[in-house]
Amino acid sequence: MAITMDALPEKFFEPFIMKGIQVDLLEPGCIVCSFKVPPRSLNGGNFMHGGATTTLVDLIGSAAILTVGTPSFGVSLEINVSYLDSAYPGEEVEVEAKALRVGKAIGVASVELRKKKTCKIIAKGRHTKYLALTSKLEQLGSWNHGPRHNSVCVLCKDFSTLNKISFN
Repeated sequence: MAITMDALPEKFFEPFIMKGIQVDLLEPGCIVCSFKVPPRSLNGGNFMHGGATTTLVDLIGSAAILTVGTPSFGVSLEINVSYLDSAYPGEEVEVEAKALRVGKAIGVASVELRKKKTCKIIAKGRHTKYLALTSKLEQLGSWNHGPRHNSVCVLCKDFSTLNKISFN
């Protein structure tokens, strides 16, 4: 059974909402989103800037890896993007990210951006992340900053539920 979007903490969706991205499908190892190309993401040629495309590969690729239930958000090791077509202002774009491999230390996702109307591929990307826990304190689960940490720390409270979600 696929995870429901209602089971995720609001903090999971904030980066998407802030960028005008709608989550259309969410299941273990896969996320599909869509958005209309906003004027703020255009380059001098009046089409979607390559940096905006790369940001989407980073953001949505990371989300695909997170849906597997990794213990850490990790850091990017490599992002590779091949630009195949252009997206213009107001055009609807669909972004599909799949976790190709998620291990103890490394996660890899593939990301495809395509025109929603024609399914023509705009860009293909690959995102590699280092996921290993960053300290022995984190490994022990004692990295909190006080006895009431989990009950008062908004960040940890929101994200701790993400790792406890059952995908079965």
